[in-house]
Amino acid sequence: MKSNRKHNKSIDCQILNAINARGYGTVFVPTDFLNLGSRQAVDIALHRLVRKGTIRRLARGIYDFPEEHSKLGKLQPSPEKIAEALVGRDCTRIQPTGAYAANILGLSEQVPAKIVFLTDGPSRTVKIGAITIQLRRTTPKNMAMAGRLSGLLVQALRELGKENVTAERLEHLKQIIPVDKRQELLKDIRLAPEWMHSIFRELAEKTV
Repeated sequence: MKSNRKHNKSIDCQILNAINARGYGTVFVPTDFLNLGSRQAVDIALHRLVRKGTIRRLARGIYDFPEEHSKLGKLQPSPEKIAEALVGRDCTRIQPTGAYAANILGLSEQVPAKIVFLTDGPSRTVKIGAITIQLRRTTPKNMAMAGRLSGLLVQALRELGKENVTAERLEHLKQIIPVDKRQELLKDIRLAPEWMHSIFRELAEKTV
């Protein structure tokens, strides 16, 4: 009995050390720690850490090591961090879509209640507070630009629609896109819908 308690404490310490190494704001799932013990032992250890207030349970099987703000208290992790934890270590490619992609680029002030990410991993939906995060499995073609500015831009422009890509919005993009990212747009232009080609070229031309 004593050896079991010692073993459980060891797993708790190992998991806590692993979480501390990742740092505040980290989001994780039990399978991240299966190299340290059985699934049951990991679940028990995480439950104990939640009870102590060291980590937080965001939803079933999803936890974080919350950042603390002096006035706001414990901060919510970004949807990207949650999505990355959901797809797991072996499949980390995700691509924000829809209104959320437009919001990230500052093309829309709307923060959707349902945030959708394309992924080459399994589909999954999770509700955290007032936000629903959906991972939607898609084709390799749709993931070709995942994790790059061009992929985010395609999804944001698709959400807006051609008729809503105003001169004002283009000027905004020219101001926020870093110089070293502009050539990436030209490299990926063949993967974008045809109506976006002229937009990609115009954004790539901005050099100052």
